Amino acid sequence: MKILAIEKECPGSQKDLIQARLKHEALKVWGLYQKGIIREAYFQAESHEAVLMLECDDLFEAQTVIRTLPLVEESLIEFTLIPLLPYDGFARLFSSQPTSDI
Repeated sequence: MKILAIEKECPGSQKDLIQARLKHEALKVWGLYQKGIIREAYFQAESHEAVLMLECDDLFEAQTVIRTLPLVEESLIEFTLIPLLPYDGFARLFSSQPTSDI
């Protein structure tokens, strides 16, 4: 299952504490990327907060993985997790029409 994870800083987080731990955070993210758990990683253009695409069995596994990130462990950042399903809109639109080869 794909899970979209959107970062936000926790209230009262100190930027210098976050900055001091970024290398450790990046190493953890890289390790999860190498394992195929984090499939994509981005920053939001305006806020420079992380947006991750996770591949997990379920939401519980995604929550468990996110809790291992050092900045999350130290309550400096948190993530909103959004489980995603495949888009089924095409089937609803075209189910009554015969399919043709593309």
